[in-house]
Amino acid sequence: MDRQSSQPTLQTIAVVGLGTMGTGIAEVLARAGHEVIGIDVSEIAARRAAASLASATARSVTRERLTEQERADVLARFRTFTDLAAAAEADLVIEVVPESYEVKQQVFRELDAIVRPDTILATGTNALSVTRLAAESQRPERVLGLHFFNPAPAMKLVEVVSCVLTAPPAVEAVTELARALGKEPVAVGDRPGFVADGLLFGYLNQAAAMYEAKYASREDIDAAMRLGCGLPMGPLALLDLIGVDTARTVLEAMYASSGDRLHAPAPILGQLAAAGLTGQKSGRGFYTYEAAGSSTVVRDLQTPPDGSLLGSGRPVSSVGVAGSGTMASGIAQVFAQAGYDVVLAARSQEKADAAKAAIGKSLGRAVSKGRLTQEAADRTLDRIAPAGSLDAFAEVDLAVEAVAEDLAVKQELFATLDKVCKPGAVLATTTSSLPVIAVARVTSRPQDVIGMHFFNPAPAMKLVEVVRTVLTADDVHATVREICVKVRKHPVDCGDRAGFIVNALLFPYLNNAIKMVEQHYAGIDEIDAAMKLGGGYPMGPFELLDVVGLDVSLAIEKVLHKEFRDPGLAPSPLLEHLVAAGCLGRKTGRGFREYARR
Repeated sequence: MDRQSSQPTLQTIAVVGLGTMGTGIAEVLARAGHEVIGIDVSEIAARRAAASLASATARSVTRERLTEQERADVLARFRTFTDLAAAAEADLVIEVVPESYEVKQQVFRELDAIVRPDTILATGTNALSVTRLAAESQRPERVLGLHFFNPAPAMKLVEVVSCVLTAPPAVEAVTELARALGKEPVAVGDRPGFVADGLLFGYLNQAAAMYEAKYASREDIDAAMRLGCGLPMGPLALLDLIGVDTARTVLEAMYASSGDRLHAPAPILGQLAAAGLTGQKSGRGFYTYEAAGSSTVVRDLQTPPDGSLLGSGRPVSSVGVAGSGTMASGIAQVFAQAGYDVVLAARSQEKADAAKAAIGKSLGRAVSKGRLTQEAADRTLDRIAPAGSLDAFAEVDLAVEAVAEDLAVKQELFATLDKVCKPGAVLATTTSSLPVIAVARVTSRPQDVIGMHFFNPAPAMKLVEVVRTVLTADDVHATVREICVKVRKHPVDCGDRAGFIVNALLFPYLNNAIKMVEQHYAGIDEIDAAMKLGGGYPMGPFELLDVVGLDVSLAIEKVLHKEFRDPGLAPSPLLEHLVAAGCLGRKTGRGFREYARR
């Protein structure tokens, strides 16, 4: 291909609004060879944007990603102005001014009188109606949405938003531009939040409401979602990064469109915004920061105190694990690796022996990967005693139940534990969705019962949700917290309600993703790509649903809906239909996608 034909069609691009996002977009464009016209009414913002590009390119030279000449060329391609008239020569104008119809409409009205008739006008909004902005333009067919994600130089996703007024050639031109920039463009229709933010902000809103209800601390909510779901940031820290006021604006727009209570902004968002506590940019939001614009969190009145105020726990030297499945085997391995003597009890001696053999294979894999020495693996396996009856729990200090997620089954098991375990033994259930109090009440000692929700695979996942009922004794709570630390897990405290922290935030998000497909707004591939590339999720929602199991997901969503009685939590009919058809995900070879059978 010759040099002329490889030049991008949209060569000169104006970026209106040089805040964090506008500056990032300008950097991406200038590095890719475009002439960039940066425009901001504030001279300070314009100078800051130029300084930011200079600093970023200097770092690239230091890291040998750019030569000095290439850096000079990039800087020469970026010019800043304070007058919108500078956009006259642009082939494309991208506005990233504040999320306000009035401000954006004013920019578009002025651009109508400045730019060429063929210039494409793109709004960077993630909350406002592209259709409404286009309708007030003199040439609505050239108006579309071009939604980059922060930080623009690093994030691969770009949502290309068209409305009923947008001309296909304009969409094609900006889509090709996004690809040429090394981004992944996803075509979406015009509705508040589009795909990624449409799913993300509902989740963030629920996390804010969870914190406002004092169900869990901000630190525990954020740690739970980072460690339990592999997310790069917890939801409350992310709200502070985005801006509490911005999040509230997005949610207001989403609620106006959907009428879904899950999108109605949590009151705390309005309270923080009204007080000027908008997050990192103001120096305080859900957390307190070193200074305005800093990302360094400092202690405040809500920071948990150093050390434990829980008091002393009960001594634990031996642990019983009830069950023979993947979770029970993983939990037994965790305790044995930490030095505890473990009794692994199943419904038969054969099942218990098979569970211990599975642990041996797991340890063998760790040895082969250099994560464990053979001697350590042997010592771990020697600490595990398989048993075919719960009678073997007579002398354990902690009994952990990890059997099927069926309340009747768990209640029967806890009634047996009540009879065989010694007085003072702590009895823990690993349920992820059932009420802990319901299993505690079948015993004569509900004060000794607590939830200890490990995540799969237990040897690898760091999170344990510690679920205290209204009857759980203080020293039982302290015992489990201490043990979590000893087995190198991160405990987070939860009250005894459906979903605890992780599932209560995760499964409504998954359910909303299914609703997007039901409503023909986007396909499963586009949604998965949007959440991985735009939200930093390790897996897209449909990948995750198929791994978890659609039947398991449906059961959890039913529990959440029954507990909170919110219509927005009602399981998607599409999910119910797939489960009824036996399409349960990877385990059956078909869920939202089809899989090769093993």
